[in-house]
Amino acid sequence: MCVPEIYWDDCIQMKVDSSKKGIPISCISGRDRYECIDKVGRKEADVVAVDPEDMYLAAKHELASRAQYNIVEQIRTKEEADSQYRYEAVAVIHKNLKVDEPQQLKGLRSCHTGIGRNVGYKIPLTKLSAMGLLTDLNSPEYSSRENELRALSFFFKKACIVGTWSPDPKINQRLKETYSNLCALCEKPEVCDYPDNFSGYEGALRCLAQNVGDVAWTKVIYVRRFFGLSTHESNDAATPATTTTANPLKVKASDYRYFCPDGTKVPIDEKTQPCTWAARPWQGYMSNGGVADIDAVQRELTQLGKLGEEKKAGWWKNLLLLSEETLSVATSPIDPDQHLKVAKYLDVIERNFGAPERNARWCVYNKKAVEKCRAFSKAAFSRDARPRFDCILEKDEDACLKALQDDGADLLIMSGEKVEEAMKNYNVKPIVAESYGLGETEYSERPAVAITKRGSYIKSLRHLKGKNSCHSGYKEDFAGWIAPVHAMRNVRLISAPEDMAEFFVKSCVPGAERDSSLCSLCIGNLASKDENLAEMTRCSSTEAEDYKGGRGALKCLLDGKGHVAFIPLTAFRQENTTKITDFNLVCPNGGIARIDDWQRCNFGLEPPRVIVSFAGKSPNALEELTHGVLAASSLFSEHPDLLRLFGSWAGQSNVLFKDETLTLKSIDNSWNRWKQWAALQREYEY
Repeated sequence: MCVPEIYWDDCIQMKVDSSKKGIPISCISGRDRYECIDKVGRKEADVVAVDPEDMYLAAKHELASRAQYNIVEQIRTKEEADSQYRYEAVAVIHKNLKVDEPQQLKGLRSCHTGIGRNVGYKIPLTKLSAMGLLTDLNSPEYSSRENELRALSFFFKKACIVGTWSPDPKINQRLKETYSNLCALCEKPEVCDYPDNFSGYEGALRCLAQNVGDVAWTKVIYVRRFFGLSTHESNDAATPATTTTANPLKVKASDYRYFCPDGTKVPIDEKTQPCTWAARPWQGYMSNGGVADIDAVQRELTQLGKLGEEKKAGWWKNLLLLSEETLSVATSPIDPDQHLKVAKYLDVIERNFGAPERNARWCVYNKKAVEKCRAFSKAAFSRDARPRFDCILEKDEDACLKALQDDGADLLIMSGEKVEEAMKNYNVKPIVAESYGLGETEYSERPAVAITKRGSYIKSLRHLKGKNSCHSGYKEDFAGWIAPVHAMRNVRLISAPEDMAEFFVKSCVPGAERDSSLCSLCIGNLASKDENLAEMTRCSSTEAEDYKGGRGALKCLLDGKGHVAFIPLTAFRQENTTKITDFNLVCPNGGIARIDDWQRCNFGLEPPRVIVSFAGKSPNALEELTHGVLAASSLFSEHPDLLRLFGSWAGQSNVLFKDETLTLKSIDNSWNRWKQWAALQREYEY
């Protein structure tokens, strides 16, 4: 089984648990699920747990025909273990509503589960559009999200579509004000966000029954629950709706109908098969054509699921994607492309309502960055981030800036120190910045600090001579190397960067020469419990070195290896096990200070990397790019197991983004640090 590397410890435990029961399973680590799909395709692994969106990536993979991907088991709910699909999207109307074809929905009041959701948003959008009922979805004047909202706003008289319409608060507010009729049926129209009594699967039905809605978009099982019917083909009666649960008015199923895509109506009762608009397939386990004995694989996966449930193991949830409500069910192997088409879900994933061919072109200038950009582009598109990203490879940063200026590209990420010059010479506009979490300034700057344990008798930089040091990184690392070298040269403790190796007796500076004293405290990858691997990875500039980065250097200090850690303040602030009063800061100009005094006792504020576009673009085009980047990055910052957007990539640090980035955030007109950052770069160069 291929597993995302963040779950490697779970896999070790799964092997221990399964070997006791004689279930033969072993693991191969992938960077994330995206890479695992590739490894299964290359037959380096046999199976990976996937969502329908991952099945889409497999179906579109360059290896698809040779790999012969197959879905061999599905993860179903116990309540719907016999159902073919996870969601079955339905439209529900009152039996007396005079509609005989989908175009007669125009001008009615529509109830939805929420923005961006499958049955309540993506499926009606996709299917109504395919019928030619939603018009002008590709206007170049608007973003893809705004095109969708405009189309729904013109088609329906009123609606309730709650949620975050854009991850940028200003864009979110503007859209909700512009298309306020799409919030008019909500419990709190002025907020139009969760929690709302008329949102979600049951909320959409309440909106229909209680709040003068005409049509509700939801899924079958919730319709059955709402009306107190049995919840599937089994004869177990559902808990009848009461005045305190989903259906407070006790409305009757006999008063409502399923409204079908062909305009017919179907009774809502125990016997009649609902008509659906589309379905979302179950999650499942995907294998390849190289697996000879599919039956054996299915048996093992089923046994593993049962074992994990008995033990309530972490690996059961993280690796097998199972829970108390679900189980794995062996099914006839099916090609993922076919699986999505049968469910009428392929077009839902692929919908792209923006100006034709107006993709967001991301300019990069090295091979690793273009590789990561392409993975980001594919994974983000599969998971509904729009606009679609393209990746353009140029020879250097200046060529990318020229491409922005000449409308050959739309996005470029660059160091904050260089933005001032790019604004002046190429008329760029900063739109998004990296964010590193607790400990950064409001402009995403990270204070570089030197941290020691209290009681260590270190009262100034001079007292560090002959001591051991831990650093977050080497030459390109601001907090770990550039800032301390600059400070120590200023007070004449060293005359050149090379002198650091003599000033400190032992150090861990990940990225330095492995045989030098700068690497003598580094430990490599200890988690693997493999001495050879630990030695091979010792002092690596990636996460393979346990003391790499701000958190790694802090661990080096906490483990008692070093007397001082040169790190960004964010690494300390985010370490839950440290008590702030147990540590001091060493100040660049002499003396020590409490951690809270970092503003007067730091080695400099490191600017973030910044995503820029061309300032000559229309406000709507810039807004679309901002929204698209934030929508995609927020997804993968929350779910790094799907795609590891932040952190080292293919053995290299800081590819596209700085490794320590947690998420991205939008830039507004209050950002005014460009000149200071440019000056900082000149001052700190050595």
